[in-house]
Amino acid sequence: MLAGKPVLNHSGLPEFVFRVFTTIPEFQVLLFLLFLLLYLMIICGNTAIIWVVCTHSSLRTPMYFFLCNLSFLEICYTSVVVPLMLSNIFGAQTPIALAGCGAQMFFFVTLGSTDCFLLAVMAYDRYVAICHPLHYSLIMTPKLCIQMVLGSLGLALFLSLQLTTLIFTLPFCGHHREINHFLCDVPPVLRLACADTHVHQAVLYVVGILVLAVPFLLICVSYAFIASTILRMRSAEGRRRAFSTCSSHLTVVLLRYGCCSLVYLRPRSSSSEDEDRQIALVYTFVTPLLNPLIYTLRNKDVKGALRNALLNKAASDTS
Repeated sequence: MLAGKPVLNHSGLPEFVFRVFTTIPEFQVLLFLLFLLLYLMIICGNTAIIWVVCTHSSLRTPMYFFLCNLSFLEICYTSVVVPLMLSNIFGAQTPIALAGCGAQMFFFVTLGSTDCFLLAVMAYDRYVAICHPLHYSLIMTPKLCIQMVLGSLGLALFLSLQLTTLIFTLPFCGHHREINHFLCDVPPVLRLACADTHVHQAVLYVVGILVLAVPFLLICVSYAFIASTILRMRSAEGRRRAFSTCSSHLTVVLLRYGCCSLVYLRPRSSSSEDEDRQIALVYTFVTPLLNPLIYTLRNKDVKGALRNALLNKAASDTS
């Protein structure tokens, strides 16, 4: 093996390696510690939300049910990517087999798509709560909430299975196996194929429209009705609470859909592999971290439940 070069298996199924962020040891240590810290914050923050929602009866409402599922998705979503990313950050470039790359892509696309669908479901929940408050409990029944979560997951599974299967029927050239990314995402893997990928690019755009454009349009329609209803409210306190809740959700929505659209819906001719990798860092680390931060720092109910839980824990430890 040549110094600093991975050995690739040219005789059997193709293997892939990820391009390193940097070859400078000091920067590698800093990046490892930074990404590890962000990952631990994501795990701890989202786990705290799940724990609080599941242990406090006052938070057992549709909105917090969806938030709990969103937090669980964020944990799984980052766990599919970050551990392998951390293991490769020091430049070892451990090869990943074709099947492993396909599995990572499938779970990454599935969880990311479910996340996007669930954000649209949460927008619908806010629409019903604000625009039809008297019928909220009749519309947002526990059965409907479960069906919407399972429907989001089922649709994401179907789309990601079709997309991943289509991509990994392509032949991959032996001398083009270094992925200019930190995960097996769809665009960088497509660039390694040594065959015509116009059909695959078209399918990717169709899936991108279904996962990103359609839910985002539904969210915009929901919030147009919400904004109209809020502006007609007579109570200043009611308007403030409604705007606070909705702005938190919109912050996550705009960051998630904006970054993903730049990667998956932008024409290939105007895209850059390095830019895609930088943008992917945002929706891999920033949005999963913003989820617990926004919904705890800007939500009085969650903050109150967390405060009570910590006080009860401290009281039980001292007694």
